[in-house]
Amino acid sequence: MADGSQHSMAYAAESTYGVTPASPSFKAIRNKGTTLALTKEGSADEELRDDRQITDYRHMNKSVGGDININLSYGSFDDLLEAVSMGTWTNDKLTVGATRRSFTIERKFGGIPDKPYHRYKGCEVNTLNLTVAPGARVSGSFGIIGKDMNLGAAALPGSTYGDATSTQVFDSFKGVINEGSTDLAIVTEVTLTLENGLESRYVIGSDTTVQPGAGRSNVTGQLSAYFENSTLLEKFLNEDASSLEFSLVDAAGNSYVITLPKIKYTGGQVDVSGEGAIILPLPFQAVYDETEGTNLIIERIAA
Repeated sequence: MADGSQHSMAYAAESTYGVTPASPSFKAIRNKGTTLALTKEGSADEELRDDRQITDYRHMNKSVGGDININLSYGSFDDLLEAVSMGTWTNDKLTVGATRRSFTIERKFGGIPDKPYHRYKGCEVNTLNLTVAPGARVSGSFGIIGKDMNLGAAALPGSTYGDATSTQVFDSFKGVINEGSTDLAIVTEVTLTLENGLESRYVIGSDTTVQPGAGRSNVTGQLSAYFENSTLLEKFLNEDASSLEFSLVDAAGNSYVITLPKIKYTGGQVDVSGEGAIILPLPFQAVYDETEGTNLIIERIAA
C-alpha cells in the first residue's frame, strides 16, 4: 500500500522534447504534494441500437498536467524558475525570455512492489504561483503540462539521483516590500502568478500532443495592505503605473529579490465586513518595462 510519506519526485532535463535522455541525471524536487497525472479524453460509440445499448467506448487524446505544490527555498527550484520564465540565469539574474525547456518528471511510490515509478515525459512549466503571507512559509506551485506517461518497475538504466537541497524555507518574518520605490510596512499579503498559456496540440496519427503552443508571458497578482491612506487607491483610480519589489530571506541569509518593474492596479475595492482593521486588496497586472526589457526579474543572492 502506498503512503504519501514515501512519495518522492525528481526531474531530468530533456534535450529533445518528449524524449527521456539515456542515463538521465535526476534532481530531487522538494514538494509538499502534487496532482501531476495523465488524463485521457473519451468517446462513446454513437451507433444506435434497438436495445438502447452503447456498443463501445474508446480512449482518445492523452495529456499530462497538474501542479507541484512547494514551499519556496533558496536554490531548490532554480531550474524550474528558469523554465517557467523561459529565461536564463545570467550573473544570478533571471528575466522573462522565449527559451523552451522540457523535462522528464519521475514520481516514485514507496510501498508499491510491482511498478513504483511513474514517469511523465515532455513536461514543461506552464505556471508559477507564489504567496507571501504573515506568519507563514512562502508557498506556491508549479503548473505542469506534459506529453505522455509510463510505468516502470525499476530505475532507468544508468540513471543517477542527486540529493535534495537542504536550504531552509523562506518565511515572511524577514525581507522588505517596496512599492513604487517606497518601503511599504503595512502589507498583509502578496500573491504572484506567471502564466505562459501553454496549450496541447494534437495531430492525426498520434494520441499525444506535439510540443504545446506558447502564449504571452502574463504576470499578475495582488497586493493587500492595511487601508491607512489613499495613496495606493489613487494609483488605481488614476491608472498610474507603479512598481513592486519584495525580498525573501532565509535564516542563513540567502535571498531572492523579485521585481515587477512596471505594474498597473486593476482593482481597489474597499469592503467592510465588520469592526476591525480594513484591508485594501489591489490586484495588479505586470507589463513590459522598456528600461529593464522585461515584466519580471528574479535575483538570487547567496549568503
